[in-house]
Amino acid sequence: MKFQVRESIRRIGPALLALLLATPASADQDALTGLDVLRQSGFEILRGQRVGLVTNHTAIDRDGHHAVQIFAQAGGFELVALFSPEHGFAGKLDQEGIAHGRDARSGLPIYSLYGDTRQPTPDMLGGIDTLVFDIQDIGTRFYTYISTMGLAMQAAAEQGLRFVVLDRPNPINGDDFGGPVADDDLLSFVAFHPLPTRHGMTTGELATMFAAELGLDLDLHVVRLAHWRRGAYFDATGLRWVNPSPNMRSLAQALLYPGIGLLETTNLSVGRGTDTPFEVIGAPWLDGDALSRKLNLLALPGVAFVPLRFTPDASTFEGESCGGVNILVTDRSEFDPVRLGFEIAHRLRTDYPDDWEIDGYPRLLADDAVLAVLRDGANWPEIEAVYADELSAFATRRQAFLLYD
Repeated sequence: MKFQVRESIRRIGPALLALLLATPASADQDALTGLDVLRQSGFEILRGQRVGLVTNHTAIDRDGHHAVQIFAQAGGFELVALFSPEHGFAGKLDQEGIAHGRDARSGLPIYSLYGDTRQPTPDMLGGIDTLVFDIQDIGTRFYTYISTMGLAMQAAAEQGLRFVVLDRPNPINGDDFGGPVADDDLLSFVAFHPLPTRHGMTTGELATMFAAELGLDLDLHVVRLAHWRRGAYFDATGLRWVNPSPNMRSLAQALLYPGIGLLETTNLSVGRGTDTPFEVIGAPWLDGDALSRKLNLLALPGVAFVPLRFTPDASTFEGESCGGVNILVTDRSEFDPVRLGFEIAHRLRTDYPDDWEIDGYPRLLADDAVLAVLRDGANWPEIEAVYADELSAFATRRQAFLLYD
């Protein structure tokens, strides 16, 4: 099969093309999402189409209006079905097995892609000409919204549908990337594609990578962001923050997630069931004073540690008092969340070999070589050296699909 990305000039007309080629504003506070750009174009790319929308509560424009509401008022095309990812259409569910439903406001069916199937079926796609994806990602490989996008792209290619991505910023910036690249034989719903832990790409850029590297015969269009620079964090965009999932409640937590999130498949609380998930870690068997002291002695750039005790009211160690550490990012320009995650894993492996259960760690790590050296007690430089070549190869692959300066 041959990968095809139709050039915007051929399909979507001069209005949208002008927006896509617009000179970036001097301040990121003027950033426009793909949804905003699509609206300003008069929805040219959707004109005359029967549209399915893969989305959730994060699909809002600069003024806070949701894509479903905007599409319903647009005219010139028909929105006929909705598809929801993990956490559901409203983004409130933290459970396995989400059922299909119906949107009370629009009356449209909502097909769950986190239930009996994680990919749109031919029956779900019946009568649809164009499948649109608009969901806010957070820049980490194992955050599953990008997996939902990839699976939906495959389904669209199989059914001969156009696929449109309404791009959104990478909230933890699009310059920085790092961590082990997922092994080809360990790909899964939490590792859809060979990406590093922190990928440094937007959903639109990832879509172009997926289509090309998976060889999809897909009529793919990315409606690009306007006035967004790669190095910008979300709080520099002027866009509204919406918690993308129940336990992702701030930009600080999104920045910590590429490292701390790796630990949550082990017997360690990462703060779920507290007010600050991913900003604290702990366990009943952990000495928070000792761990915070050892981590502070490392003098890791841009981060500091404070000992504490906490009792989660949900998830791992629910109702149990945990010794732990509060993680404070002091300078995000210097901070490396991937390194932090491995420094903590090294300390747990070294100081708590009989308490910390490492067997759950591979699920999100998805890299056998890194797991092997970590089991043997490797420190950060030794771990980083194991995946240096694969990360360098990813940097070369990635470059071909970047859409923004």
